[in-house]
Amino acid sequence: MSDDLPTGRIIVLDDDVEIRNMLQRFLTAQGFSVRAVKTGIELDVLIERYPFDLLILDIMMPGEDGLSICRRLRARRETIPILMLTARGDPADKVVGLEIGADDYLAKPFLPSELIARVRAMLRRQQFQVRLQNVRGEMLLAGESQCLRFGAFRLDVRRRELMSDEAGTVELGAAEMRLLCALAETPNRPVSRANLIERARGSQYEASARSVDVQVLRLRQVIETEATSPRHIRTVWGLGYMLVATPN
Repeated sequence: MSDDLPTGRIIVLDDDVEIRNMLQRFLTAQGFSVRAVKTGIELDVLIERYPFDLLILDIMMPGEDGLSICRRLRARRETIPILMLTARGDPADKVVGLEIGADDYLAKPFLPSELIARVRAMLRRQQFQVRLQNVRGEMLLAGESQCLRFGAFRLDVRRRELMSDEAGTVELGAAEMRLLCALAETPNRPVSRANLIERARGSQYEASARSVDVQVLRLRQVIETEATSPRHIRTVWGLGYMLVATPN
């Protein structure tokens, strides 16, 4: 498989039969293996039975809409990359979709070439993450810890689990967990906001420094005794943020 032109298994969810069939035909012609469904129930059945590398998800659907489906998938820790399609032009809708766990966003109408470019970029990031996880797994088998401790918390980077000495498993939103793991890649070293966005989402992801600040605030509200006087996620003025931690 070429890294420049990755193939992958894609599932499309759109209630519009013409759009659904068009996407399936077009993506199949580009070399992808594609399944198409029209409801969240059908989606659940397929992703339980078969592995997929990418979900293309329409937002505006009757019944359970795309935002609700995305939120539900992330709540049960489904990690499949999600590309959202929508006719909505309101930037607030884009922010909501990305904040609840979507990985990219494409507004209708779109150029087929842009869809393919985004799909391939997302699959390349997915392939990179799989390779990185394999390397980390080998490091773990070799005896190198993938856990970091800060205060009363322990982060298992491989499993993406945050544990508290007092309360056990700590539930974090998908965006906050990605950000925390991004900080954990280089503990005790400052990371710029732009670098955090790229680590957590990929270089093709568009986000503002403000969105990173909001996610950092949410993390601090969970792990800091005083969110206004943080000990674990510190602001490094002029640079970005730093996770103060030690190997477990």
